[in-house]
Amino acid sequence: MTSRSGFSNSTVRVGKYELGRTLGEGNFAKVKFARNTETGENVAIKILGKEKLLKHKMIGQIKREISTMKLIRHPNVIRLYEVMASKTKIYIVLEFVTGGELFDKIASKGRLKEDEARKYFQQLICAVDYCHSRGVFHRDLKPENLLLDASGVLKVSDFGLSALPQQVREDGLLHTTCGTPNYVAPEVLHNKGYDGAKADLWSCGVILFVLMAGFLPFEERNLVALYKKIFKAEFTCPPWFSSSAKKLIKRILDPNPATRITMAELIENEWFKKGYMPPRFEQANVSLDDVDAIFGDSTDSENLVIERREDGPAAPLTMNAFELISTSQGLNLSSLFEKQMGLVKRQTRFTSKCSANEIISKIEQASMPLGFDVKKNNCKLKIQGEKTGRKGHLSVVTEVFEVAPSLCMVEIRKAGGDTLEFHKFYKNLSTGLKDIVWKADPIDEEPDGARASA
Repeated sequence: MTSRSGFSNSTVRVGKYELGRTLGEGNFAKVKFARNTETGENVAIKILGKEKLLKHKMIGQIKREISTMKLIRHPNVIRLYEVMASKTKIYIVLEFVTGGELFDKIASKGRLKEDEARKYFQQLICAVDYCHSRGVFHRDLKPENLLLDASGVLKVSDFGLSALPQQVREDGLLHTTCGTPNYVAPEVLHNKGYDGAKADLWSCGVILFVLMAGFLPFEERNLVALYKKIFKAEFTCPPWFSSSAKKLIKRILDPNPATRITMAELIENEWFKKGYMPPRFEQANVSLDDVDAIFGDSTDSENLVIERREDGPAAPLTMNAFELISTSQGLNLSSLFEKQMGLVKRQTRFTSKCSANEIISKIEQASMPLGFDVKKNNCKLKIQGEKTGRKGHLSVVTEVFEVAPSLCMVEIRKAGGDTLEFHKFYKNLSTGLKDIVWKADPIDEEPDGARASA
């Protein structure tokens, strides 16, 4: 076992980066913690397989995401440092943000005070307005795509659904229906073409409402009923909203895009301007000439890298104090051990005094009777549901990290499928893990009907 933070003896290097633990994964990408060996800087690397992207016709979307991120240089937008490619994979090197999702902050507090909500809303609008000035429309703005750094600065992420200027048709409108239903503007749902800037602004209005209320303005279990509410903008502001905040939200959540407040008008609004300090930054000219080369087969590309693995004995990854703290939102250690529940998370953690092998074996034994196929790879398990759920097969990844010689942290996260089904699986799984969980930090039960974060 090595003493280097987050890395086992089986080290993987890509170019100048040393890859560490998995931060998250989905059907098409995996995000790894990594370190720049030349500067010592921590980064996140999004890894995508070329073959899978081609098979599912995802090349266009990934090109769009990379192009968008390269265009944007703003303090409130996740920074894309560089893009690399091997013969089989694409590596997107991103800013490593440790403060968690803004959604987690709302979920833990219930709602934010008006001044705090305004501060985040100002940062969001500043970032979105800048994106629009560069011809980029996000199209999936929601609290889950808004991250916080260690200082609490908001960072907009996930440009997978963003639109570039070349996607705007001759009528000056976008024509792709996308985004998350509760945050989507009514004109997007009508599928008759829409102004990307005005649609993004609507989503910002929903986010402001959620920040101050602690719940959504439009929420129905039935999708048709939800759409009807959105089309008519049927919502009620809670009594604790100030009158000026209510007026602004009603102007943003105007179902008619022609009369909806514009970004320029919003920035001049008295409620918005209170305490507003625009960030200072340099606007860099960015070329997209190298993006096509990233997806090519040329072996002499300057971006072509080789993934090198230095194998060693199987051992759990080790964490130093910084990495341990960085796994919890807002540097709050209490959330590391999942004391605050109240919502369905896409991942959960517990601590154990058992060895890594004992933990892995116990999770494997507890998962199989629940109807899950288990694949083991050193100190990592991939658990796949046999039955198809609401969003396909539930896929769960379990990883063990050594915090101290006699203490391990176990992370269980959803890699695919429905979040509510993940919650149900975890509750059932935890019953079989009671004898390995450190008794000083027992697994808490979540209340029924808790809200999903995805």
